[in-house]
Order: sequence, then C-alpha cells, then structure tokens
Amino acid sequence: MKKADIGLVGLAVMGENLAMNMEEKGFTVAVFNRTTDKVKKFVEGRAKGKNIIGAYSLEELIGKLERPRKVMLMVKAGKPVDDCIEILLPYLEKGDIIIDGGNSHFPDTIRRTAYVESKGMLYIGTGVSGGEEGALKGPSMMPGGSPGAWEHVKPIFQAISAKADGAPCCDWVGENGAGHFVKMVHNGIEYGDMQLICEAYHLMRDVLGMNASEMHDVFAKWNEGELNSYLIEITRDILAFRDEDGKPLVDKILDTAGQKGTGKWTGIAALDEGVPLTLIGEAVFSRCLSAMKEERSKASRAFKKTPVKFDGDEASFIEDIGKALLASKIISYAQGYTLMRAAAKTYGWNLNYGGIALMWRGGCIIRSVFLGKIKQAYDENPALANLLLAPYFKEKIESLADSWRNVVATAVKNGVPVPAMASGLNYFDGYKCEFLPANLLQAQRDYFGAHTYERLDRKRGEFFHTNWTGHGGDTSASTYEV
Repeated sequence: MKKADIGLVGLAVMGENLAMNMEEKGFTVAVFNRTTDKVKKFVEGRAKGKNIIGAYSLEELIGKLERPRKVMLMVKAGKPVDDCIEILLPYLEKGDIIIDGGNSHFPDTIRRTAYVESKGMLYIGTGVSGGEEGALKGPSMMPGGSPGAWEHVKPIFQAISAKADGAPCCDWVGENGAGHFVKMVHNGIEYGDMQLICEAYHLMRDVLGMNASEMHDVFAKWNEGELNSYLIEITRDILAFRDEDGKPLVDKILDTAGQKGTGKWTGIAALDEGVPLTLIGEAVFSRCLSAMKEERSKASRAFKKTPVKFDGDEASFIEDIGKALLASKIISYAQGYTLMRAAAKTYGWNLNYGGIALMWRGGCIIRSVFLGKIKQAYDENPALANLLLAPYFKEKIESLADSWRNVVATAVKNGVPVPAMASGLNYFDGYKCEFLPANLLQAQRDYFGAHTYERLDRKRGEFFHTNWTGHGGDTSASTYEV
C-alpha cells in the first residue's frame, strides 16, 4: 500500500476538513483520533473512496508515513499538545516533523521547538485561520518553527491554502514561535474588527432606531466598497437571517460574548512589549463586560437612562459610521503591526510584514481588500515604523477624521458605548500629538518614588531627581522605565 504524504491527529471539524482538503489537492493522508470510533466513522463515511488511510494508534499512524514523516496535530491547545509530542517522539526518527496546527500560545511553541529539536526532530507551529470552511476550501496558514522543516511541508501547505491573485496565502513566517505569534495578532485584530462592527450596529440600532433589515442594506452597501471584507459580509447575512417565526434571529440572541483567550494573549504580549494595543484591548474587555449580563441588567434599572437626542440627517450619519469604522480598522491594524515589529526585535524574528498581509488576504477571518494596501505600504517601505505613516494610510485617515469624531461624540452624547472606536481615535490623537502630559506624570513618579526624569534642555539619557519637599534626600531609584 502507498504510504501517506502526511499524518493528521485529531478528527474534529477542523481536522476532518483539512484532511479532505489535502486529499482533494492530491495528497494521501493518514488520520488518527484518540477516540478511534471517529477514525472508523470518517474513513468509512465522508472519506470513503478517497486517499485517506485510517490508523488506530499513533504507532500505526507513524508506520503509514513517508520519510521524513510529517505529523500534523489538530488537538486542543495546552497539555494535549505536549502529551501528543511525548507519545510521538519514541516512534519518530531524525529529521521527522511534528506540526501543531492549533491555536497554541507562542511561548509554548518556542519551548516545544527547542525540545523537539533537542531530540533530533523538527517542529512547526502554524496558525490556521478560516474556520471550518477555510480548512476545507483553503485557509490562511502562518507556519513558523524549525526552518529546515519548511521545504518538506511547503508543497502541501501552499497547495491547500487559499489563494489571493493566484498567490498562496501561506509562507514561512520565522523561527520557533513566530508563526503562532502572527496568528495570535491576527486573532487580536479579529477581536477588534468584530467589536468595531458591533459598535456600528449598536449606533444604528439605538441612536437611529434602525431594524435588522435596514441595517442589512447598509452592510450590503458597505461590502461593495472600501469596507469589503469577510466580517462585513457575514454581518450582512446575519442581519438578513430570519428565525422560524420570520423575525430576525439576531434580535433573539443573548448579548453575552464568549472568547477562547487569543485576544487576551495579544493584550498581554502588548503589555510585555510596551506597545499601546488600545483598540484590541478594549475589544477584549468589551467581551468581558458583555458577560456580566445579570449585573448589567440590574445596573440598567438602577441608573437613569440617557435620552436619545439625534436630530441630524440619518443618511449622512450612516455614512459617518462607515467612515469611523474604516478609520478605527486602520488603527487596529497599525497597532497589531507595531506589536509584531516589537516582538520581532525581542525574539530575533525576521518578519516579512508585506508577506503577512498577503497571507491574510484570503482564507482567513480578517480577509479584506484593505490588506492589499498594507502589503503595498510595506513593499514600498519594509522599515515602516507605523502603518499610519504610509502615504496612503496617512491621507486616508485624515480624510476620515471629521466623521470619526462626529460618530464618537454622538455616541457619548447619547450614552451608547463605543470603546473600540473611541480608543482608536484617542490613540490617533495621542500618536500625532507632539506634547503629552507625561512630564507631569514623571514628576509625580519622581516625587513619591525618586524615579527620576529627563529634561528638555539636556541630552536624552541624562536623568535627574529633585527633592520636591525639602524633606527627602538626593538618592534616586536605580532604574528608569520607559
């Protein structure tokens, strides 16, 4: 019997669909699941008659693979990945490759890469985006890990990935945890995009009093222009979907949001790197606030409601909402790319920022026409410090600013929370503000903690301490944190 090109462990929805995708592209796939009944059901059902081989133990799976053996894990992140690695290693030989295709935290991937390499094998941690449809029809893939593994998996990964203008939405990201870091940032931007869309929906619903059908028409129009994207597209479709009684299903869904942790990881990474990831942070906290449903319900009865007083032109305000959405979206990507640049410096990754945008142009949840402009910006200037400084984005965000301010101000006046839009606007204003009141803040730090400060009339890097009360001394703190 012909040996398989790749083995896949984990036959949940993503695992099954990836196996079907690989087989459809001409590869023979061996599959295993801890609950072996799933293997039998898959190979005798959906995969019947296809080049998909069932295995009923990991040892059997390894025996069915061509060398160098490639084993892709589609299991729950965390301990299950470590457990699989430990079981697999005794059956593998030098040069064989373990691939983690789940949403693993990038520090775990850094650790696992070093560990597997120490045993003589190679390791890849790859982000896979696009959900179950993407896994079947073509996901966006972000592989990183042992550089020597890439040549062996490249033909498979690029064949099964989505294509944008004929180019695969998959390329090598970098060493150890780079692939999973980029996927983490992707998910953080996804949190931001989803929250921004929800805020636009909230404004139309509570300020303008629009119904789901009317909002469907707005999102349908937006999806034909600069806001064209997968998330705008599915929002359009959600707003048109009717329940069995003919009423909009979205109006019957409880307003509490779940999360699996990748947005939180992105925020923690930003804090570790000292990068202001304000918009994505607010998106994460908005989900946390939504989960406090019972408490919010009590608070809504305890406090007087802010009366809605909108007397402007509805069509003009809807246009402003679209512009505010686009402007805020630019900020979300700008912050995400700033975080990737900082992490690349910390971990020694050589990230191709334009290439990352290309990987996100198809197959993934945040795919949009917007990404082509990001690729162009980094192709023109690979050392670009902030996306906002690229000529296209500088001109674009300046043209949107007045509408953006109007939307945030209207939301505040009418008591409709828009934390992501507002934090994006505050970041924009702060980033382009030559003076920020941190001089006073640093004076406060020096007053109570002798943390020192720099002076405008002296060279950078020279630090001073003042005895502000006359009761202190001349001793200052030994560290100065920016």
